[in-house]
Amino acid sequence: MNFSEVFKQSNQLCKVSPDGRYLATCVQYRLVVRDMSTLQILQLYTCLDQISHMDWSSDSLYILCAMYKRGLVQVWSLEQPDWHCKIDEGSIGLVSSRWSPDGRHILNTTEFHLRITVWSLCTKAVSYIKYPKACQKGIDFSKDGCYMALAERRDCKDYVSVFVCDDWHLLRHFETETQDLAGLEWSPNGCVLAVWDSSLEYKVLLYSLDGRMLTTYSAYEWSLGVKSVTWSPSSQFLAIGSYDEKVRILNHITWKKIAQFEHPGTINNTKAVVYKEVERRPASEDLSLHNITVGSSLFNTQSKYEICPLPVQIPFVKPDPDRANPKIGVSALAFSSDSHYLATKNDNMATAVWVWDMQKMSLEAVLEQTSAIRCFQWDPRRPRLALCTANAKLYLWSPAGCVSVQVPSEGGFQVHSLSWHSSGDSLILLGKEQLCLCYMDTNQEDK
Repeated sequence: MNFSEVFKQSNQLCKVSPDGRYLATCVQYRLVVRDMSTLQILQLYTCLDQISHMDWSSDSLYILCAMYKRGLVQVWSLEQPDWHCKIDEGSIGLVSSRWSPDGRHILNTTEFHLRITVWSLCTKAVSYIKYPKACQKGIDFSKDGCYMALAERRDCKDYVSVFVCDDWHLLRHFETETQDLAGLEWSPNGCVLAVWDSSLEYKVLLYSLDGRMLTTYSAYEWSLGVKSVTWSPSSQFLAIGSYDEKVRILNHITWKKIAQFEHPGTINNTKAVVYKEVERRPASEDLSLHNITVGSSLFNTQSKYEICPLPVQIPFVKPDPDRANPKIGVSALAFSSDSHYLATKNDNMATAVWVWDMQKMSLEAVLEQTSAIRCFQWDPRRPRLALCTANAKLYLWSPAGCVSVQVPSEGGFQVHSLSWHSSGDSLILLGKEQLCLCYMDTNQEDK
């Protein structure tokens, strides 16, 4: 694999356009657009203040820059650099700004979640949606861009409204059986809406498009409940991570639990492979003893992982029960693009990523790092997981094995987060105030 030079960025604001051709980065109040293949600067835009949030329109023609402190949104055109748009929410303030799926409307959420304002770039028309709920994930668009689900709070009750994105008319409005709705998410096929309660009550509800409740699922009572929820890309599975350090998998036919994945302190599973990161540098004659050479077509590089003989103890931290938001439970869940694997992170075992085989419904691998895991993400084209731990290394896992790669850059570049290019051929690595690109050797992979 190859690495680009290092570029500046602010607030981790760096995104590849949906068509994969451009890379947009924010440096304080400037927006820089580069060609993805050459990294040459194509456009440079200057905003009125430091940029808090940046996003591409779905057709890669426009870029939204939000300045939350000023209550401002500026929109820039890639095709017409002289064209620009400014939206000023004024004294009512701004806490969130996003594109609609058609890339021609902007949804602004005002301070205190008083309302959502829908601005049209084509007609300059303005619509208002009242009572949006301030919660973890209160708004979601279906994958086909046809519908928007919005969590609402009125008269001390939770509701969901489903809008048609073409003209923003209300399709369905129904009350949910939640005490304090925390989030909602469409299934990738757009047929089912998952709604979950706050961490004080374990409750997940599934609704059809017409507002019928298909099922309600609760694993236990009187304890901290749901911490993370995600659908598999195939829409066949709904994974629910909770504070009891377990992941429960619901199936799409009966909506019953078909599997439960636990994160024990000791791994005895004979079929699982535990990779442990080793930081020491062995002498050259010692390489064969301490390092594993992954002889796979995916990674033609020497790994700094050791395969541990079972049983293996995974380091864990006992959380303080008297403090709010205890570091315990499954906070991160991610399915591979083919829905074959599920990666999980249990917060009181911060240095480990667990990979589960969804066909066998069993543990496939555990990656034990020397530092806490900051971010992990699946390759959008193949079953390959990238992760980082805020050091100068990039880590990759595939069914063939594991590899640790040093990022060759000056000035101690540390990878705090990462994201894949839609082609799966490159990765954007983000540091605190810098970024660099990692290019995969696709010729090696195709052999």
